[in-house]
Amino acid sequence: MRMLHTMLRVENLEKSLDFYVNTMGMKLLRQSDNEEYQYTLAFVGYADESEQAVIELTYNWGENTYDKGTAYGHVAFAVDDIYDFCKKLEARGADVYRKPGPVKGGSTVIAFVRDPDDYAIELIETRD
Repeated sequence: MRMLHTMLRVENLEKSLDFYVNTMGMKLLRQSDNEEYQYTLAFVGYADESEQAVIELTYNWGENTYDKGTAYGHVAFAVDDIYDFCKKLEARGADVYRKPGPVKGGSTVIAFVRDPDDYAIELIETRD
């Protein structure tokens, strides 16, 4: 058994794709429209779905504003050079709201960025 994907509902598919593909550096793996039920699915990731888990962006046509609630935490990604990556994110206009630095009470270096729908993304620097 393995994890396949995490689904996020998005309010503006183009803006979300721009963030995940152009800002975060993912690839658009596949995209499909469902005319009958009026939604679009876009799958993004750093590798093919057969190799690792990806993110499914779900865009519902028409009413597509969502209350995020308090249960959602974040999606996490490993990053080789977190300081450089965060500089690149900010240069592209991303909201790095928790700057890179050690986690409270530990030595692991983390940062947090928000996507266009205000979802939290944790960046964790990989160790040698």
